[in-house]
Amino acid sequence: MPPARAGYVAPWWVSWLHRLPHRGLRLQSVPAAFRPRDADYQQSLLFLGLVSAVCLGLNLLFLTVYLICLCCCKRDQDPESKRPHSCCVTWMAVTAGLICCAAVGIGFYGNSETNDGVYQLLYALDHANHTLTGIDSLVGAWGRVPPSKPLHTLKFLQQLSGSIVLAAGGAGDVVGTRVTEPSSAPRWLAYLLFFMLVLTVCLLACLGLAKRSRCLLTTMLCCGLLTLILSWASVAVDTAAAVGTSDFCVAPDKFIMNQTESDIKVVHYYLYCDQGLSNPFQQALTVFQRSLTTMQIQIQGLMQFALPVFPTAEKDLLGVQQLLNSSETSLHQLTAMLDCRGLHKDYLDALIGICYDGVEGLLYLVLFSLLVAASFSTIICATPRAWKLLTGRWDTCPSPPCTSPFPAAALSPPWFLTPALLDLFPFSYFHLHQFFWS
Repeated sequence: MPPARAGYVAPWWVSWLHRLPHRGLRLQSVPAAFRPRDADYQQSLLFLGLVSAVCLGLNLLFLTVYLICLCCCKRDQDPESKRPHSCCVTWMAVTAGLICCAAVGIGFYGNSETNDGVYQLLYALDHANHTLTGIDSLVGAWGRVPPSKPLHTLKFLQQLSGSIVLAAGGAGDVVGTRVTEPSSAPRWLAYLLFFMLVLTVCLLACLGLAKRSRCLLTTMLCCGLLTLILSWASVAVDTAAAVGTSDFCVAPDKFIMNQTESDIKVVHYYLYCDQGLSNPFQQALTVFQRSLTTMQIQIQGLMQFALPVFPTAEKDLLGVQQLLNSSETSLHQLTAMLDCRGLHKDYLDALIGICYDGVEGLLYLVLFSLLVAASFSTIICATPRAWKLLTGRWDTCPSPPCTSPFPAAALSPPWFLTPALLDLFPFSYFHLHQFFWS
């Protein structure tokens, strides 16, 4: 794509993703050009997914080694050492919760950006398909003029329209007359369910620590492992999609030109829409317009001089004149549709949608998945220590009975609970306090 071209410039994150090393399954170097049907290029995208799988394996291996070392290296701790461990577990849980909240916010933004980019792509393709379908219907209507119409000279119109049909058929290769439009709804819904799973597991962790429930902590641990696996799977899919899309967005014109089997001039005209380029259909349209003008002049002459001699031909002549007028109107519509500005705008809108919002949203989704993997790794590492604290501190409280870890002043109602509210909801406040701290 020429660098001086106005209207579309690949963003920096697309160029950065395009420059990432492309390796095959045998670690050989693969060209970074977008070739979706090439086996080597497909293996290079699959290799990115395998890298994420290796990272998942290393993550699980680290967690396994950590848990084994924690179980095998138990030490008898003094009562004075329990409070620092409790503080450590608390800070780890708080940090992991904050990371989860930030990750979900980033994920919602990335999912929205990706959805907006795909929607803009689909809208541009639908508008381009509507334009090309209109071109087909116009030239097809001229080709279906029945030969039984009066004045067989109208066959010349059919021949001219047939030439326009052949020429305009190349315009369909610019964006594809009937493009199979991808759907963004399943992807959006899948990520929404993933966000809900992350928030649910975080809630289970908070409830497990607040209610000192081993059952909730065990459930959270199992769901956390599942979430960890899904996070790395999301990293694999989003990374491969972002890199593949970036390879296309770096040089989209070159890829489309290589895939075009029709007239290269037609495709080049719509891809660049340069003022210095001439419309490849202009000659056929000009001949058609001149022919219509000539025939309209002839019909007017016949109606002026032949009707007094052959009055029965008035109906046929009026029918031919009406057909010529409708053909001229359709010709003006066809001329406007064949102009490069409309289809070129749709082409740029599609590129901007998928290469700007789409790829940017995928990068945010990758960041979301990495943050979720880090936070749940932290939660899984903190779970055994929380389990020991549940056994050693809360389940076996010495005499006298355990008291709240907060000072007596903390039991007083907060400032926003006025006496009037306490009179209305005394039971709720003190029982909520007992639920979390007693």
